[in-house]
Amino acid sequence: MKQTRRILSLLLVLALAFFAAGAPLAQAESAEPASERNVTINVYNWGEYIANGTDGSMDVNAEFTRRTGIAVNYTTFDSNESLYSKLMGGGADYDLIIPSDYMVSKLIAQDMLLPLDFENIPNFQYIDEKFRNPDYDPENRYSVPYTWGVVGIFYNTDYVEEAASWSVLWDEQYAGKILMFDNPRDSFAIAQFMLGQNVNSTEEGDWQEAAALLKQQKPLVQAYVMDQIFDKMENGEAWLAPYYAGDAAILVDNSDNIAFAVPEEGTNFFVDAACIPATASHKAEAEAYINFLCEPEIAGENMNYVGYSTPETAAKEYLEPEVVESPMHYPSDETLASTQVFVNLPAETAALVDKLWAEVKMGGPGESAVLVAIILGFLGVYIAIVIYKRRREALLNPNPKGRSSKKA
Repeated sequence: MKQTRRILSLLLVLALAFFAAGAPLAQAESAEPASERNVTINVYNWGEYIANGTDGSMDVNAEFTRRTGIAVNYTTFDSNESLYSKLMGGGADYDLIIPSDYMVSKLIAQDMLLPLDFENIPNFQYIDEKFRNPDYDPENRYSVPYTWGVVGIFYNTDYVEEAASWSVLWDEQYAGKILMFDNPRDSFAIAQFMLGQNVNSTEEGDWQEAAALLKQQKPLVQAYVMDQIFDKMENGEAWLAPYYAGDAAILVDNSDNIAFAVPEEGTNFFVDAACIPATASHKAEAEAYINFLCEPEIAGENMNYVGYSTPETAAKEYLEPEVVESPMHYPSDETLASTQVFVNLPAETAALVDKLWAEVKMGGPGESAVLVAIILGFLGVYIAIVIYKRRREALLNPNPKGRSSKKA
């Protein structure tokens, strides 16, 4: 996290550079090639989350560079938690990131994001009203929606008849064939929907109850994963996996035996949004990138490839008709009425969730204690062996080389 003085200094430098350029980067194409401008922005996004020119899609980053002369160094992460760890580690220098709603609010609360200059993002006008001023960014100062969607269950129809309820992920007949999210908010939310809880509860008892349910499930779980679900579901290694609806079309289209369902108990409604970290070196250029992503034609072409839902009605004109009509991409009002949105949890609650998640992954406090006891046991044996060898060596060689004897 930057000190206030450093932030002000950075903004001053960017402001001077911006006015020296003579025109807003976000509103005009540059005549200068990237090599002459020598500006590269570092973009950190989810995996498989931007059109890259394959399968006949637009190469979004290449098109941005062609239009603006700004090069893009693009890397990916697989969870909000890994993104947060990278930012907290201090070794990363990102100009633009795309976290989910609750992580956006967490980063705002910890002064880890820069306010956006919407003069550089005129295409924000295309963002639908219902996606503006969200709970995770009430004044819409730090973020611009990129995609949205809901969470559901992928299931292999050769082995699983239906997935109408989250309880199917606790069904013992599918032991060893069930995958779960490898992050606490999504995994806990599934248990919370089963229990009829608020996913943003601050009651310790609620989280304890949800953790107990996840611990019951653990023996049935093959693995806690993120993007690995694609390979595991496609090759039949797993039969059930909760994941984001935007990826549904990819799996369903590529496999005749994979279906997708949103459970009846309700589910998470999420938004992923573009933000600029407080450590960004190229704020104006990053805002130009956000503006480019919001252009309806670009947004439409991008979402045709990504498969997630766009927060811009204007962009639907450029989407394939079957996508616009698909309930996987654009769920019914009835489905959306049963959803809940994550918000940032208070520090005390967040710490509790992290502790409980560690217990779930380790198998609970009992198994953790056994593991610690085993490690300490091995350590004790190792120390005993070392002491024995040293004593034995001392007995066999009482006058080691390099030491003088006290006897004459």
